[in-house]
Amino acid sequence: MEQAPKSAPALDVRVRFLHPVWDEHRLEYATDHSAGLDLRACIDAERLEIPAGGRAAIPAGIAIEILAPGVAGFVFSRSGLGTREGLTVSQGVGVIDPDYRGQIVVSLLNTSGETRSVERGQRIAQLVFLPCFTARLIAAEELGATQRGAGGFGHTGKI
Repeated sequence: MEQAPKSAPALDVRVRFLHPVWDEHRLEYATDHSAGLDLRACIDAERLEIPAGGRAAIPAGIAIEILAPGVAGFVFSRSGLGTREGLTVSQGVGVIDPDYRGQIVVSLLNTSGETRSVERGQRIAQLVFLPCFTARLIAAEELGATQRGAGGFGHTGKI
């Protein structure tokens, strides 16, 4: 008989709330199995417009301290916002370094062909905590051979 997968261990993170939006909303996972915490637009105006092809740096109204070594925060787009509205995290994925203590700011890119708006308190991105490694760099004249070698940019085919 199959057993349900065990939950991942909890990660201790201190959170400093910096904007009154968090008086109205909770920083929480949307479901028991959500991978990311929903970040909200902590803007003072009721609405912020982002023109087609434009970017906007939107404060998330929180600062964090990750209390475990080897873990960083990563800001990903919300799938519905990106698919339906064309609003995605502008740099692909935002990285919150473990030693960063400032406010998290989400840079949104409007990939749609028309102006889009973000409302105060709207969920705009998700914060996921993942392990990260510090590389120990070893200078080398040659690298180990592989079947792929230096082939890239579609080298392995389309299908």
